[in-house]
Amino acid sequence: MATLNREQIIKKPFNDFKNYPYGFARSGDFSIRESDLLAKHGSMIAALMSGEIEPQTAEEQSLLAVARGEKAADTAVEKAWSKYQARINRPKVGSMYGRSRYTDDAFEVSGGDDDDLVVED
Repeated sequence: MATLNREQIIKKPFNDFKNYPYGFARSGDFSIRESDLLAKHGSMIAALMSGEIEPQTAEEQSLLAVARGEKAADTAVEKAWSKYQARINRPKVGSMYGRSRYTDDAFEVSGGDDDDLVVED
């Protein structure tokens, strides 16, 4: 399998189909500018985080520090990545269709000897 070099990683658009299957722009979580920045710079930041590439400029070192949580976000790219990380790492919300807090036993009629239905005219 061929490994990607630095230029190929940087030019590759970033997609997160697991968390954003329809893209960042259609999610409603990000503005158009933020979604464009994530698509353009996200692959580079992800490669920096995974260690595939090493930071070569001060900007890349700053992006890596923000991604690791060592520094507050200053630039628009750093803010968009911080927002993306906050969105994908937020706690999951429980479903309203999940388990009920009542069991079926709670709804049974006690003293079930009188199960006959009486209808009067």
